[in-house]
Amino acid sequence: MEVFSWLQYDFMKYAFVAILIITPLFGMMGTMIVNRKMAFFSDALGHSALTGIAIGVVLGVSNTNISMILFAIVFAVLLNQLSSKVVASTDTVISVFSSCSVAIGLAILSKGGNFSKYSSILVGDILSITPEEIIYLIVIFAVTLAFWIFGFNKLLAVSLNRTLAKSRHIPVKLMENLFAILTALIVMVSIKWVGILIINALLILPAAASRNISENMREYHFFSVLFSMFSGVTGLIISYYTNVATGPMIVIVASIIYFVTYVWGRKHNI
Repeated sequence: MEVFSWLQYDFMKYAFVAILIITPLFGMMGTMIVNRKMAFFSDALGHSALTGIAIGVVLGVSNTNISMILFAIVFAVLLNQLSSKVVASTDTVISVFSSCSVAIGLAILSKGGNFSKYSSILVGDILSITPEEIIYLIVIFAVTLAFWIFGFNKLLAVSLNRTLAKSRHIPVKLMENLFAILTALIVMVSIKWVGILIINALLILPAAASRNISENMREYHFFSVLFSMFSGVTGLIISYYTNVATGPMIVIVASIIYFVTYVWGRKHNI
C-alpha cells in the first residue's frame, strides 16, 4: 500500500523499531519526572552530553559515547546529592551546574573551530540508527521495565513524602539515585537520535499531556505511554513525507497533543 511505502527502506524500518522502544521509555520515565518536578534535572542531563563528549576527546577516548554516559551518571548522582543538601533552591543549583557543564563542553569542543563535527548531536538523527544500536535500546528497555515493576511503588512513596517513606524502611537515597542513573542512561543512549535540544521535550510533553486528562495513576501512565508512542510514530511518518527532521516533528506532534488535552481537561474540569 502507498501509505506504507516508507517501510520499504531499511533506515525507516530501523527508525520505526527504535521509536517503538524509545517512546514507551520516555512515557514511563516522564510521569515520574513530572511528578517529582524534575524537568530542569532531565534538561541539565541532556546538556551535560556535550561535556561528556568533550572529556572523551581530551582523554583521547575513541568511543565518546562511553565518556558521555559515564559523565552523565556521575553528573546525575552529584546533582541529586547537591539538590538535597544545598540551601539554595533545587532549580538554581541545577541551572548553575548545567550552565557550567555546557560552557565547559562547548569551550573544549569549539577549540580550533571543530564544533561543526559535533553539531549534529544538537538535533539528532533517528534515521541513522543501526541494528546494533537497537540492541542497546532493548537492553535499556528491559532494565527500565524491571526497575519499574519492582521499584515503582517505593519510588512513588519517596516522591510523595520522603519522611513517610523513610518510616516505612524504604531506602530513599538509593531509590532516588537509581532513578537518576536510569534517567541519565536513557537520555544519553537516546540523545544521538533525538538531539540535545529536544530530548527533554519528549520526556515532559507526553506525561504533561496525560496529566491533563487522567483521573488516577493507571490512566496517567497509560496515556503517557500512548501519547509518547503516537507522537513518535506519527512524527516519523510525517517527517518522511514532508522531508523535515524527525526529532522536531515528533515534538510538534507531542505539543499539539498537550494543547488539545489541556483544553479538554479544562472543559471537563479534570
